[in-house]
Amino acid sequence: MKSELCIFDVPSATVMTVWRTGMLIEAPNWSRDGKFMIFNGEGLIWRLELVEDAEPEQVDTGFAVNCNNDHGISPDGKTLVISDKTEAGASCIYTLPLDGGMPKRVTANVPSYWHGWSPDGETLVYAGQRPQSGQQEAVFDIYAMPVTGGKETRLTDGGRYHDGPDYTPDGEWIWFNSDRGGTMDLWRMRPDGGAKQQMTHDERVNWFPHPSPDGGRIVYLAYEEGVDGHPRDHEVELRMMDADGANVTTLIALFGGQGSINVPSWSPDSRRFAFMRYARQA
Repeated sequence: MKSELCIFDVPSATVMTVWRTGMLIEAPNWSRDGKFMIFNGEGLIWRLELVEDAEPEQVDTGFAVNCNNDHGISPDGKTLVISDKTEAGASCIYTLPLDGGMPKRVTANVPSYWHGWSPDGETLVYAGQRPQSGQQEAVFDIYAMPVTGGKETRLTDGGRYHDGPDYTPDGEWIWFNSDRGGTMDLWRMRPDGGAKQQMTHDERVNWFPHPSPDGGRIVYLAYEEGVDGHPRDHEVELRMMDADGANVTTLIALFGGQGSINVPSWSPDSRRFAFMRYARQA
């Protein structure tokens, strides 16, 4: 066993393993109807029905066979968004029918890594690495773009790294992680990039905040103090807080990190979320 696809049940604080595999799989998305999950593995996108003894089936992504762990499902449940480097040589964002088909390119600039879809279905938010005036190296900022493509709008500046943008279900906020305050913490901002607020103030290195569909809670990934980036194969914690930043709780410690919870993975009823954990190396 290398990878385990797991479900955390919030009311009972219990974990159920859904599927085990010797393949490296990452980043589960829960379908809008709650019946299946999407994840990536070996450069491909897979679909697993949530029924007994089900086995994953490959989703047809056309030429896109170098997909990474930044993918998701549209609010209406009809469209899949993926991040793939096959065509551009670096991560580029595409959309395609949820059941599979030929990808349609969205972002002109690369690398771009999808993370959030506005509740009205019109806008994608993503992390992009771009050169900036006055910076010696390209930095990661958060950008927004219409799902149909067009001009990207930069929403962050300052700091070295911004990542993991995800909308609240009312569309009023975008949560993200950033080192703009000196260490990697969780922040939120308005959809136009205004009113940025730091939401964690602890010693942990915090990544990938995901608001629940009912808007009540945020689940996220926490590394120990001093970790650089979001490495895989690491001792980490999944934590949860109220939507206002109060009542931070550690839900589970696991061996994971990169790939565990990069993208939105809550169940539609906000009672559960999916995550990946990995086998410790001998």
